[in-house]
Amino acid sequence: MSTFELNLRPITEADLCFLRQLYATTRAEEMASTGWNQPAIDAFLAQQFDAQHRYYQEHYHDAQFSLICHQEQPIGRLYVFRGPSTFNLMDIALLPEWQRHGIGTRFLDALIREADEAGKAIRLFVEATNPARRLYDRFGFVVTGDNRVYLQMQRGARTSLEQEVSA
Repeated sequence: MSTFELNLRPITEADLCFLRQLYATTRAEEMASTGWNQPAIDAFLAQQFDAQHRYYQEHYHDAQFSLICHQEQPIGRLYVFRGPSTFNLMDIALLPEWQRHGIGTRFLDALIREADEAGKAIRLFVEATNPARRLYDRFGFVVTGDNRVYLQMQRGARTSLEQEVSA
């Protein structure tokens, strides 16, 4: 992890092609089980990405939509909405070859420290079978809802005293 030069930068219209490709990698396993041909999969994923992107832009216009970059090369995305009482971790995704290197952990840890300092909780939605769920469990997120597609998980803000006791 320490050998990676990682930074965040705001997404731009020029990043949409990369973001579509990244989105497709997050649904590859699901798409493999559909039996659809590649053009059908590509069309479906493009439609789904466009709908998600439009929804996020319209409903979370004050959110931070960032690319995760190694040096200047995009390798993932981090979308966070900082609400008045809760931070919403809308999405964190990395290209498959960049997963399991501690990168998600690094950015989640930074977001948790920021939320704790601000006295705010963090909420997210994750599929029950997503391997990232183990990461969220390790960071103290608990399931607070289940809509049969996604689990809602939340982590309350920790005061500095609580952080000292748990260390």
